[in-house]
Formats: sequence, structure tokens, C-alpha cells
Amino acid sequence: MAAQQVLDKFSLETPFGVALWPYFDKVYTAATGKSANSFAFIEGVTPLSTQREVLIACVTYLIVIFGGQYVLRSASAFKFKLLFQIHNLLLTIVSLSLLVLLIEQLLPIIVKHGVLHAICSTEGWTQRLELLYYLNYLVKYWELADTVFLVVKKKKLEFLHYFHHSMTMVLCYTQLVGRTTVSWVPIVLNLTVHVAMYWYYFQTSRGLRIWWKKYLTTMQICQFLIDLVIIYACSYSYFTFTYAPYLPGGFGDCAGTEGAAAFGCALLTSYLFLFINFYRQTYKVKAKQPRNAALKASEIKSTQAKSKSVKA
Repeated sequence: MAAQQVLDKFSLETPFGVALWPYFDKVYTAATGKSANSFAFIEGVTPLSTQREVLIACVTYLIVIFGGQYVLRSASAFKFKLLFQIHNLLLTIVSLSLLVLLIEQLLPIIVKHGVLHAICSTEGWTQRLELLYYLNYLVKYWELADTVFLVVKKKKLEFLHYFHHSMTMVLCYTQLVGRTTVSWVPIVLNLTVHVAMYWYYFQTSRGLRIWWKKYLTTMQICQFLIDLVIIYACSYSYFTFTYAPYLPGGFGDCAGTEGAAAFGCALLTSYLFLFINFYRQTYKVKAKQPRNAALKASEIKSTQAKSKSVKA
């Protein structure tokens, strides 16, 4: 009986056994003074909703990280261990919170109306999802602090890192402005990866050794592959429906602007190649180094043995 009562709490609208949105609404209202259900993303009105603001943020970010490197070039590395731990733990919690809230909103749409409706219909862009997309966009500004930590710790700045951090912020902005219904696919996958990634950083900052570091990059590569398959399919369907209905393979119109679709496809494609290259350089090259060292040692021993036999 007790088990049945527990199971009864789980439904399509409450996949986690409890309705999360009312609790989120209370937190949001306490923080902003307005109900979460009243939010609307309005370009030029909502904070950080204009191209100018995004451009200023990107330029400021680059000035801070490269200017910081220059200013700290002769200084010793800073640790900020506790601050770094708090940063990563909070991003783990926030990423997980957004992820479960998105799942709660998306599951009924997908089950009731199908995946195609959820990724292409204008009705798939709901007020609640818009708010969650916007909050995810704001988190991208917070994540820029990742690079600041690298700078003060005197770590090497990889192009992949600062390109990915700054351009993902731009990507989230373009999809909000373009009202791209398929946005939830890359956002859900990205949040899933970030829950694991920031938890990994939190644990390693505590001095723990994590065996699954290699698989984080694998997860990111898989994320971009799935993103590209779905987003390219949606873009192809939109463009064939709009400009070439005689071409096969399309499934009708897809919500979103052409500019947002083109930018998303181009950027995610670049991410895929950059992460594959990073994986190859980081893990494949490192795996070869011990083998090469062993071969060289073997060759040296063989040469020494031959030298001794010749002398004898």
C-alpha cells in the first residue's frame, strides 16, 4: 500500500514524484519580486537581451583574461581553493536544477505531442521553457569565471576553452532571440555534461583522483554529434519546406529564424572538430608517449648490449 502511494506520486507532469515548478516559482518570486509565470524575454527590455550587451560582454571577457595574464605575468599563482570549490559546487547544483526543471516541462510535451512537435512547432516554445532558456543563458556569463580561475592560477589558456565559453554565451542569446524551438536539445545535453563536469572539478579541487576524466570529453563529443544530427535535420527541413519543397527528406516547417539556425549549425560544427582535436591531442598523444619512451629505452639497452659484446 505504501509502495503504491509512492508510485502514485510519479506521473507525466511529476516525473520526479513532486511538482518542482511551484517550488521554483517561490524561489524566483523571492529573488525578483515577480512570479516566474509572468516572465517574458523582450529584446531591448530584458537584461542582456541586445547584441550590444553581448558584444560588450565578449570583449570585456577577452580583455580581462588576456589583460589579467599580462598583469600577473611576474606574480606567483593564486590558489583560491575554497572559492574555486564553492564556484564548482554551486554550478553543479544550478546546472542540475535547470536540467530537472527542463525535463519536467519537456516530458509532457514530448509524450503527448511527439518529438517532432517538441523540436519544430511554435507551440513547443512555452513561457516556462523560455524562462529556463534565459536562466541557462545567464549561467553562461557566470561560467566565464572558469577562465578567470585559470588566469589567476597561471594555467595555460587553450583556444578551445575561451572560444567555447564566449561563443556558447552568444549561441544561447541567438537562440533566445530567434525563438528556436529545438533549443532544448543542446541545452539539455549541455546541462547534463556540465553537471558531471563541474562535479568533477569540485571533487578534484578537494584533492580526489577521478578515474572518469577522459570520458567527460567523450561525453562532449557525443553531445555535439547528437546536437548536429537533430539541428541539421531541423534546418534542412525548414529550408526545403521554405525554398525547395520538391526535395525529399523534410518533415515540414521548423520554428526559429534562419540566422539563428545558420549560426547554431556553424558553431556546433566547429565545436565538434575542436573537441575531437582536443581529445586526440590530450589522450591519444599522451598514450603514445609511454610506448615511445619504452621503445627508446629498449633501443638504448640493445645498443649498450651490442657495444659490450663488441668490446668483449
